[in-house]
Amino acid sequence: MTPVLLDTGFIVALLDRSERYHERCKAALRSLSGSLLTCEAVIAEACYLLREQAGASDAILENVERGAFLIPFRLDESAPGVRALMKRYARVPMDFADACLVSLADTFGTGRILTLDSDFQVYRWRRTRAFEVLVDIETRGRR
Repeated sequence: MTPVLLDTGFIVALLDRSERYHERCKAALRSLSGSLLTCEAVIAEACYLLREQAGASDAILENVERGAFLIPFRLDESAPGVRALMKRYARVPMDFADACLVSLADTFGTGRILTLDSDFQVYRWRRTRAFEVLVDIETRGRR
């Protein structure tokens, strides 16, 4: 099964019931099969953004611990590519976590992503391939 990339905004909306796209994120997750791949930068951002939600950071880390969120990304191996991506998309601008996710897409050969970030409409994996955003929302906001 093709893995699916997991972005910060999706995790936040999934764990925060007051988030606008909470129900759509739950529905998107239920409809998927395949491993959920992410990076430590996404985990750090999500824990930070949910720091005032009781138990949210623990839930994120529990998902990492039990293997629901896989973190195969290695910055020491990927730093040159991440730097190149951040330079390439400097006008967007591309943040570190997004660059790591695009690098993961390149490495694992998948553009399937759970995100609320409209920048993934601009980014390309393997230089030319568009991402397949798996959350059904009419307007994507930056996260």
